[in-house]
Amino acid sequence: MTSAPPLLELSGIEKSFPGVCALRGVSFALSAGEVLAIVGENGAGKSTLIKVLAGAVEPDAGRVVVNSRELPPGLPAEARRAGVAVIYQEFSLVPALTAAENVFLGRESGWLGWLHKRDERRRAEELFRQLGIAVDPAARCRDLTVAQQQAVEIARALAADARVLVMDEPTAALTPPEADRLFALIRELKRGGVGVVYISHRLDEVFGIADRVMVLRDGEHVATHPIRDVTRDGLIELMVGRRLDQEFPKRVSEIGGPRLVVRDLRRGDEVRGVSFEVRRGEVLGLTGLVGSGRTETARLIFGADPRDGGAIELDGRPLRIESPRDAIRAGIALLTEDRKGQGLILAHPVRDNFALPNLGRWSRLGVLDRRRERAAFRAAADRLRIKAANPGAPAATLSGGNQQKVVLAKWLERNCEVVIFDEPTRGIDVGAKYEIYQLVNALAAQGKAVLLISSELPEVLGMCGRVLVMHAGRITGEITDVARATQEDILRLAMG
Repeated sequence: MTSAPPLLELSGIEKSFPGVCALRGVSFALSAGEVLAIVGENGAGKSTLIKVLAGAVEPDAGRVVVNSRELPPGLPAEARRAGVAVIYQEFSLVPALTAAENVFLGRESGWLGWLHKRDERRRAEELFRQLGIAVDPAARCRDLTVAQQQAVEIARALAADARVLVMDEPTAALTPPEADRLFALIRELKRGGVGVVYISHRLDEVFGIADRVMVLRDGEHVATHPIRDVTRDGLIELMVGRRLDQEFPKRVSEIGGPRLVVRDLRRGDEVRGVSFEVRRGEVLGLTGLVGSGRTETARLIFGADPRDGGAIELDGRPLRIESPRDAIRAGIALLTEDRKGQGLILAHPVRDNFALPNLGRWSRLGVLDRRRERAAFRAAADRLRIKAANPGAPAATLSGGNQQKVVLAKWLERNCEVVIFDEPTRGIDVGAKYEIYQLVNALAAQGKAVLLISSELPEVLGMCGRVLVMHAGRITGEITDVARATQEDILRLAMG
């Protein structure tokens, strides 16, 4: 009896970009009804590999075979016709179109030039119901939350009746219940014979959903194992090429008096009477489900949105913050959850992004001292181990982890006294996460006040000395004994 041929097979894939060898002879196979997880650090080649599979990038060498048929390289339409659907980490939606229109974009149903809008809306509603995520099919995608946009991306792939489904960080913007529903859907797809390539930095998900796991490092295939044959620590070591003694570094900082004090902060129904304080040397966690008001609270503190009421103090001094410029001058920094849309100017060079909030420090009489700027960037890049082809490379060419380091570097150069991290490790590999955790702890050790906003509950429990939980715009609880707390404790408070 012969075994069935692989549903998908990639052989000897190689790809280089100017100054970077992204893939070196990578091969793997996927069977029908299997989930293959692909893991690795940022810059390991995962994104390039799936773009080759999808026909979005033409490889320098190698073959892609789906259902025993070799696909012509660099032709996305051929990959789609062969049954390959990709849910990219970076959304590919048309903001001005509705959710339903995006789901069926390029596959519209119609007759004699008339589109069957009502049928598309009904089918989109069924897909969103299947996902368990509330999305209005008639809503413009520009008006949807990040989690809802992610649902539209997933629904679009499901609508294509794909035989090979590639998911790149699909739960990055989903709440735990929404993620659980997605996993249940993946198991249903497996039973239907769909092969799933699952890319995630969240190792709990990998161990929970994958049949096999493949590790990439520096563009090369390191190992592939059945998931039952590897441990979490062993997988991390394969990914980073070295042992990490622990996932979360120990905090060594002395907690002092209050530095940032927020009283009765309000904005419509989004933030309703939020009050808290962050002490000297403290890492305070702020968590809750998507839409709970966490990010909205951070934006009010930073002056990115106007507030209806409330007061903000720093070191006992009342602050009048009406814009981000006021916050920056006062010594407050915000690393936004959307580093690409709000933290960086992707088309501009890496060094220019680093320099933006610091130009006044290197200028005299309106003239920028480029020598000082270059020296400061070199020092920051060495300290944070930022990997870029060159300082003049567009920020868009960096991996997610290195982009986050650039955002962090510009605020470290500012030497702000309050640093707000909003989802600082979203879409970042375990090695880069550890480095960012070390930087967070270093800021606290310097006596800074750190507010850490995160949806990843292990991260909150592992990094924070206290945790505040929000629901529907209000703080619903505070956890002071973090060492004894569980994720279930946080979820109970987050559900209101």
